[in-house]
Amino acid sequence: MRKPLYWSLIIAAVFLIACGGKKKKKMTGDEAVNIEEFMEAYPTLSLPFVYGDTSFPAHEKDSLRIAPEVLHQFIPDSVTLKVFGPRSHPAYYPVGAVQAGKGAFYLLTRGIDRDRKVLLITAHDQKKQFIAGFPVIKLTPNTNVSISVTIDPRLNINKDLTQKLPNGIEISGHDVFVLNEAAKSFSLIMTDSLGDGFTELINPIDTLPRKQKYSGDYGDNKMNLISIRDGQREGRVRFFIHLEKNDKECVGELKGDALFASPTIAEYRQGGDPCVLRFIFENDRVSLEEVEGCGSRLGALQCSFNGEYLKKKEKKKANTSHGK
Repeated sequence: MRKPLYWSLIIAAVFLIACGGKKKKKMTGDEAVNIEEFMEAYPTLSLPFVYGDTSFPAHEKDSLRIAPEVLHQFIPDSVTLKVFGPRSHPAYYPVGAVQAGKGAFYLLTRGIDRDRKVLLITAHDQKKQFIAGFPVIKLTPNTNVSISVTIDPRLNINKDLTQKLPNGIEISGHDVFVLNEAAKSFSLIMTDSLGDGFTELINPIDTLPRKQKYSGDYGDNKMNLISIRDGQREGRVRFFIHLEKNDKECVGELKGDALFASPTIAEYRQGGDPCVLRFIFENDRVSLEEVEGCGSRLGALQCSFNGEYLKKKEKKKANTSHGK
């Protein structure tokens, strides 16, 4: 009576062993590889994730090596050619994968040749199609700058640089990159260059049209910016917000589209995002009001976007004419 159960257990055990024993495909280029198999080579990374110049291993494992012909099936060679050039023959190794929401993901890949070590970050959509990529770390034998890159839970890519001068003084710099999916590129949204002593905020929507009534820039200093630009359709505006509050305890950005609920009130609501933000416009100012919590976008739940910001005067373009 127990024989059917006995054989069922044997069959189940054999099945589990067979499934568990399935080996990951090697990325040597000797056999065909699809995107799912390619992604299996990249371990999942948790955020925040930190990688620096000291994270590059002294000796790479050949078993992890990704052949260029395999890599370039899923990451265009235009990304690597800009770094290594056409005559180099770099070796590639997987660092890991970062989930970017809604099925999208980032891949981190090391590229190594005789003259340089590179950390590449590439973005891929929910259909696993390549969106954009760039070398966030580039090291050469002459590099005298210490570099550390952190991908935070908001998917900001923070790059910190430190250089020691001959007199023993250290200077530092800080850059922040985000994925601009519409432009299919990683955009530098903030930079504090080595030794500059001040931070320059880069507005990723600055070049968009600003013909609508409330389009323009609002803010109370260089590092607090509420940028409003024309929407793609009637009744919408595009916005980019960068705020630094409470002695930089609350720092963050928010970018998206807001829909007008009345002639002077627009709201940002996006499926899957708990943040709901209201824009209340007057002729010379805008007030931000959190309808639902957005504090995590500024680094902590107790942080808030709430506030009133005056409209900045638009800079006049220089007159390049020389007479009538």
